[in-house]
Amino acid sequence: MSDKVYKRDKFLNVFPELVEELLQVLKDYGMSQEAIEWYKGNLNYNTPGGKLNRGISVVDTYIVLKGLKSADDLSVEEYKKIAILGWCIELLQAYFLVADDMMDQSITRRGQPCWYRNENVGNIAINDAFMLEAAIYVLLKKHFKSESYYVDLLELFHDVTFQTELGQLLDLITAPEDHVDLSKFSLEKHSFIVIFKTAYYSFYLPVALAMFAAGINDPKDLKQASDVLIPLGEYFQIQDDYLDCFGKPEDIGKIGTDIQDNKCSWVVNTALKLVTPEQRALLDKHYGQKNDDSEKNVKELFHNLGIQQIYLDYEEKTASDLKEKIAKVDESRGFKGEVLTKFLEKIYKRAK
Repeated sequence: MSDKVYKRDKFLNVFPELVEELLQVLKDYGMSQEAIEWYKGNLNYNTPGGKLNRGISVVDTYIVLKGLKSADDLSVEEYKKIAILGWCIELLQAYFLVADDMMDQSITRRGQPCWYRNENVGNIAINDAFMLEAAIYVLLKKHFKSESYYVDLLELFHDVTFQTELGQLLDLITAPEDHVDLSKFSLEKHSFIVIFKTAYYSFYLPVALAMFAAGINDPKDLKQASDVLIPLGEYFQIQDDYLDCFGKPEDIGKIGTDIQDNKCSWVVNTALKLVTPEQRALLDKHYGQKNDDSEKNVKELFHNLGIQQIYLDYEEKTASDLKEKIAKVDESRGFKGEVLTKFLEKIYKRAK
């Protein structure tokens, strides 16, 4: 069994216990068996099905900060406690995705129908999304209320949730799928969207949670982490945008849809900076159109503009800048640059 599979399985083994804890809360309130079964289905359908990278990153970061070799060096109780913080991020992710799929009227998610499209779910999914978010605070209260950093955890989740929702708002009003207006697009807007919608909760949140749990809470250390993790999160999303357009479906595991879906992606925003009036007219005509011929025309334009090379140059410069920042990390208060290096290594030159 590979190390990655072992870590994932160990993390997954904690989730059923948390489901039972959450269902017990409903039982204590006197909820009907039908409601309890519904919540159980909601939790199990929407939370553990993804890659779990965010949640497992909390555990990985904590191990590095504690100077340990692996999760096996933690006691059962300590591992569970850190894993709970990881599962709280996965619950946050599930909350976002259930709501996001309704907003986008998406069909599938993680290889199965979106939750709202399941029989008898429909608009109940709105309340189900709220209940996924609420589960975070039930678990934090039960397992962390006596900890000195309890309020730090609460504030962190509240802040990052709001930041993510701000990013989603700007994304929704900038690039609605049914109304294409490229004059609303810009690289500056794209940067704000991806930092707020992705970087905070996917990169900064896992590390900050592990830092608080490890007793590293100096604002200077939190800033050292965010100064690398936020641009790293932006780089990750730009990479995602690039792969959606230029990656091979067999490598990335899906067929890219950003062009047809009118996404405010890095690729189109970079193109908008370079196009001639004739090329801009072509983009206006074909971008966001739900047909393969339009997509082909747009991709051909991106190719002619040399977007691939621009991305490769951006990737090298960004990786170099981030390595430079990591090399200057002050480790005198317990924070470790190794945490940041591991994140960068996972992302640099990925093909999927």
